[in-house]
This record gives sequence, structure tokens and C-alpha cells, in this order.
Amino acid sequence: MMATSLVAIDSTILATAVPTIVADLGGFSSFPWLFSIYLLTQAVSVPIYSKLADTVGRKPVMLAGIGLFLLGSVLCGFAWSMPALIAFRAVQGLGAGAVQPMAITIAGDIYTVAERAKAQGYMASVWAMSSVVGPTLGGVFSEFLTWNWIFFVNIPLCLLAGWLIVRHLHESVERQSHRIDWLGGVLLTVGVSLLILALLEGGNAWAWSSPISVGSLVAAAVLLTVFVLVERRAEEPVLPLWVLSRRLLLSTALIGVGVGVILIGLTSYVPTFLETLLGASPLVSGLTLAALTLGWPIAATLSGRVYLRLGFRSTVLIGSGLVVAATIALTFVSRSPSILAVGLCCFVIGLGMGLVASPSLIAAQSSVGWGERGVVTGTNMFARSVGSAVGVAVLGALVNARLDGRDAIEAPQVFGDAVTGVFVAVVAMAVAVVLAGLWMPRGQRVQAD
Repeated sequence: MMATSLVAIDSTILATAVPTIVADLGGFSSFPWLFSIYLLTQAVSVPIYSKLADTVGRKPVMLAGIGLFLLGSVLCGFAWSMPALIAFRAVQGLGAGAVQPMAITIAGDIYTVAERAKAQGYMASVWAMSSVVGPTLGGVFSEFLTWNWIFFVNIPLCLLAGWLIVRHLHESVERQSHRIDWLGGVLLTVGVSLLILALLEGGNAWAWSSPISVGSLVAAAVLLTVFVLVERRAEEPVLPLWVLSRRLLLSTALIGVGVGVILIGLTSYVPTFLETLLGASPLVSGLTLAALTLGWPIAATLSGRVYLRLGFRSTVLIGSGLVVAATIALTFVSRSPSILAVGLCCFVIGLGMGLVASPSLIAAQSSVGWGERGVVTGTNMFARSVGSAVGVAVLGALVNARLDGRDAIEAPQVFGDAVTGVFVAVVAMAVAVVLAGLWMPRGQRVQAD
């Protein structure tokens, strides 16, 4: 939980301080890269860390991730320009790419199937608390101290998390020689980097039809195709292809993609929607969205009782059904919105997501042994990251096409219609999650130990 808080708080604390940072460092046109580069380096590093964790153990990978996150935080705090801050955020992202999946993998190692839901619920509660604590700290540091403390506050948190891992995590790893798949790692990193970069910046930094956009997508397709060919022959592939050949693992990875799209769609547009159409303050709109992160840990904690009785597949279908119903309600509410109604929809969506995300991940983890659990967990988290990146691109393109160059503040009704279109797309993705849940194998036995 302590290690997870590093990533959770960092994902929310920066947003409220962006105006202050821009006023100090300049580079307003470049500030979106503070988020894009972090997401990019985090996503591409997850599969590599996950493979290393199955090879050398979770503890050294987790400590390396905390160390990188600490280094990135210190460098960010001393950044002298926007380009420097963006570069140092990349270092933070590399650390986060190890910390987040390792925390979930370690929980899968040390808890039984019956206990994992409660453990996942505790870690989900960290994200819920961070959704309130992060923006508050960001505002306090920016207004009463300096924005640099947004990063310096990570120093004691990293040291405490590292100390707790060193002191309390004990694992035995069979030492043997390994051949590192350097070529596969490079191909995957560069290929996925180009793909996510094109999806994040297409239609924003450059047009979809521009040479750089088309070139990035073509190069990504070529590199990832070569990567698949290399992995077929690699002795110890960085991302074994069997992960995508097993029905349970592939279906839960597809569910992860859907979770990523739904989350990014709601977190990106619900606050702006409420502020633009209803004149809600950033605090009120943020708290309305926080209803989602409140429902999630509640359902995730209780999901163990459900899947032990009904099975993983049925639990996922119940949760995805709730998400479909609540997102449909949100599309209707958006035509004559109220803060209370939107908050209620977000809360129910959070309940549904808690019954989808944690049980599907635990189902994947419980189907493999220790030596494969890191790769399986990392693949699921990687799928969620890719879903977020694709979701940002597709949903952003939908909104921009509807606005047609107009500003949301100047044309609030048009923006409202555009966001309603986003909610319809989220409904479609929720239905896709139901279909992926139906594809999960029937009759998977769930044992308490």
C-alpha cells in the first residue's frame, strides 16, 4: 500500500499545480508532455519489469522501481526548465512501471485466492484516498510553498516504502543462469513507444494524416511484427506469446483494455463536463468523480465473497452489467445533468469496476505458478495502459471533431453534446467488457487456498 501510494498520489497531485509550473518555467504548449511522457515510459517498461520479476524475484525489481521513482522525483524538484522537467518525468514513469505491477504481483504471491480480494481492495483504497489527497496537496504546495514540493514530498514516502519492503518482504528465488532477451526488449519498447506516442499526440501535436503520425504508426507496426517473430525463437522471451494463446489470459487482458478505456473516458471528461455546463468548481467536480474511486475499493474488497461462491466469470459479468447500466444512465443524465445524478452514476460504475478489475486479474494470477505470475500480472497492467492510451486518442478525436475548432467555454452546449458522445462510446466499451467476460472459460474452480 505504501509503494502503491507513490504512483497513486503522483497521478493526481500534479494536475492542480500545472498553472503554477507553467508560470515559473514557461512552455505552456509543452505541458501536456508532463503527463504523456510519464504514461509512455510507464507503459512500455511494465512487460520488461514483469519478466525480470519472474527471473530475479519481485523484491529487487520493486526496490529498483522505488529507487528510480525517488531519483526522478528529486530531479523533477530541481528542474530548471520545462524540457528538463519533462525528461525527469520520464525517469519517474520508469519507476512507476515497476512499482505498480510489482505491488499487485506481490499480493498475488503472499495471499491466498480468498484473501487476495481484500488485499486488492486495500490497494484500491489507496487510489481512492489519493483522488482527494493528491489534488489537495498539489494546491497547498503551489499556493503556500512552491511547486517543487510536489516532487520533494515523494522523498520520505519512497524511503519509507523501500524500508518496509526490505524489512518485511522475504522471498526465496532459485538462482540459475538466464539469457536476457535484449533484442525482444528493445523491439517491444521502441515499437510500443511509437504506437502510444502516435495515439497520444495524433490530432493534438500533429495531424493524423501528417508524415510523422503515419510514419510512427507504420514503424510501430513493423517493429511489433518483428518482435513477434523474435519472441517465437527466443529462449526466454520478455513477453512469452503463450500469454496471448490461453483463453483465460487473453480474455482478462481484453477486459484490462476495456477498463483502461472506461477509466480514461470518465476521468478525462466528467470534471470538465460539470465545470463547463453547470459551473461547478474544480473541487466539486473532482469530488463528484471521486465517487467512482469510492465505489471501486468497496466492491473490490467484497468481491472475494462473490467469486468464492459464484466463480470469477460470474463475478465479472455481474460487475460489467452494473457498469453497462450505470454508463447508459450517465448518457441520459448528461442531457440534463445534475451533480448528484452524475455522482451516483460514477459511484455505481465504481462498484461495477471493483467487481470486474480485481476478480479478472486474480483469475489470471491464480491460473499460473510463481514463475509466470509476474508476466501475467504485467500483461494485464500493460493492456490497461494501452487501453488508456487508445482511449485518450479515440475519445479526444470524437470531442475535437464535434467542437470543430471551437473552445468548450465558448460553445458549452456543443461541448456537452460531444461529451455525451464520449459517454456513448464508454457504454460501447462496457458492452465489450461484458462480451470479454462471457468469453472467459466456464467452470474454473476457485479454491480458498
